[in-house]
Amino acid sequence: MENDVITGEYKNSLDEKGRLMFPVKLRSELSEMRLVITRGIDRCLWVFPLAEWKALSDKVMESASLFQSGSRSVLRRLIAPAQEIEIDKSGRISIPQSLREYAGLEKDCIILGINRYFELWDAGAYETYLEESEAEFQQATEGLGNICL
Repeated sequence: MENDVITGEYKNSLDEKGRLMFPVKLRSELSEMRLVITRGIDRCLWVFPLAEWKALSDKVMESASLFQSGSRSVLRRLIAPAQEIEIDKSGRISIPQSLREYAGLEKDCIILGINRYFELWDAGAYETYLEESEAEFQQATEGLGNICL
């Protein structure tokens, strides 16, 4: 990715083949059309440009121990399901079925640009997440009280 901060919330629909139009604004910020998609936390998918994925997965692998159950869990749920995908000539990404099932992606989806990676949510699940996590969000913002502009 270039040095620009990638943000935005976009709504698109999956087609019958499990493909999703990747927003033009986000595509224009990418230096290449290959991405890595994997399970995220909160039942969403995480989508990374290759360089960002390599940096993250290297750090995870360096800190993981095969002899610790927590490490094995992270490796199995984050690293193992990761798949490389490509933005096709029409601007679509094909979401592997196993990952669509994990995130409950059916039709309407939300794509969030979060600085150096993207989250992909089922639209209904994302709305539910926002409603259910409002109190947690309010508490978390209180913790940011030392940030000055």
